[in-house]
Amino acid sequence: MSIRGQNQVEKKYDPLDTTLKFVDRKNDLDPTCDDDDDDSLRAEMSCGHAVTPESLTLWCLHQLDEGKYNFRCPAVVEGTKLCNKPWSYQEVRRLADLSVEEMKHFEETMALLAAAEYCEMQPCPKCKTNVERKDLSNLCVRCIICTADQKKTYHFCWQCQREWKGPGPRSDRCDNDGCFNRDLQLLQTCKTISLPSVTGVTACPSVRACPTCGVRVEHSQQYCKNITCPRCHVEFCFVCLKLKRECSVTSSPYKICPSGVAPRQTSIPVWQRK
Repeated sequence: MSIRGQNQVEKKYDPLDTTLKFVDRKNDLDPTCDDDDDDSLRAEMSCGHAVTPESLTLWCLHQLDEGKYNFRCPAVVEGTKLCNKPWSYQEVRRLADLSVEEMKHFEETMALLAAAEYCEMQPCPKCKTNVERKDLSNLCVRCIICTADQKKTYHFCWQCQREWKGPGPRSDRCDNDGCFNRDLQLLQTCKTISLPSVTGVTACPSVRACPTCGVRVEHSQQYCKNITCPRCHVEFCFVCLKLKRECSVTSSPYKICPSGVAPRQTSIPVWQRK
């Protein structure tokens, strides 16, 4: 979610700032901007492209909203080819002139995205210490802190957040009453939506599990039927649940798939990380 308020004053560089390299050319992040009407100073990024603090902030916020925390330059260098060179957060923070509030939002979001990409963590229900689940197909997780404190092995259920009950390992539930997969229940009971821009899609489940990593995703109901997973960054069709490269062979992004709308998912894929 963007933290840029509609009434916030547009950022501008200080012309006396000698730590920046100012350039007299168009803003590469907004090439449609009329330079004659734009009196904003432009500074050069490490990749050689020119930006304003406002355009850089908005682009990087857009990247965060898409689940991307490694910032890259989107400037077009030839034809449709993008620069795509990486920017460090330190460079972005400096040239975007991030406020204290913006820095807090950037750093917290980047940390959450990195944690979601590289590990599954949540607090132990007993000691509240963060525990990593390395086997994503096993709900029975051992807390090393509680095990050491109690002098006996302590397992808890990743799903219902109670001490593990019954045999393990298991991927569906433990033997505690009321232990069930809330994400799976949501997949099976969520409302249906239409995709106004996609011809023929009038009743599609509003929540899907990414076919690659299993994270819960929703469609904005704007643009085409393909979306990018915020966790694994794989692009797939929200309608038929095939990867974009497979769906696009037989179908337009703005038309219903030949196989129609995939039924509600009855299981959640486990991310097989390489």
